[in-house]
Amino acid sequence: MNEFAEVAALMPDPFRILWKEEVGSTNDELRSLAENGTREGLVLIAEKQTAGRGRRGAEWFSPAGEGLAFSILIKPNVPKDLWSRLSLAVGLAVAEAVEKFIPLAEIKWPNDVMVNDRKIAGILVEASRDFVVVGIGINVNSEAFPNGLAATSLAIESGGQIERAAVLLEVVKRISILCERLERGFEQTMDGVRQRCWLTGKDVRFTTSGIIKEGFVRGLGPAGELLVEVSGHLERIVQADEVRVLGF
Repeated sequence: MNEFAEVAALMPDPFRILWKEEVGSTNDELRSLAENGTREGLVLIAEKQTAGRGRRGAEWFSPAGEGLAFSILIKPNVPKDLWSRLSLAVGLAVAEAVEKFIPLAEIKWPNDVMVNDRKIAGILVEASRDFVVVGIGINVNSEAFPNGLAATSLAIESGGQIERAAVLLEVVKRISILCERLERGFEQTMDGVRQRCWLTGKDVRFTTSGIIKEGFVRGLGPAGELLVEVSGHLERIVQADEVRVLGF
């Protein structure tokens, strides 16, 4: 029996666990299941991913037995034009969950969670016709990372090993709550995101519509857009290639 079986009965409805030893990508595997009629709420956990990826195809570092790599099937009960809010809602859910084990976690817009200026979790949200697959990777018990990778883990930050199942349960509980606020109550979600916005007050370089720009981040708008002052003018960035903080 894998360690996650112990928390399966504690999952809020309709969430339930499917554990696999190895898959190519949890997002791809779960999307296939969804297309074949799997109902909402399935949480697919893989001990090992042979083709795990982050945003824009970046490889996700997740040694077997050390981290959490899982995807969640969600069918949002809100208009489709609001589905984009899921990325920030899930980011807040993960940040709040890891704060059960370590001090303040921050959110790097739009889909990373940071602790002490290092990445501790990544989120990949992929929408289909009538469902969304939310992929989450969290560094739980890793003690070392490849050279050049600015990452950390719950074990490094807390000074001890953490039960992965306990982290998973906290994340799912928070997602269950925040997914109900995608329409009504999203302002409360944004308050939590703003409090943890890692980019606010930093000089950044980013690419939007194929144009490379630099600016100063003023904060986040009401719909989650990044507010960047570029050459004296405030721009509202809804989507961008990876945002890099200058000097990091």
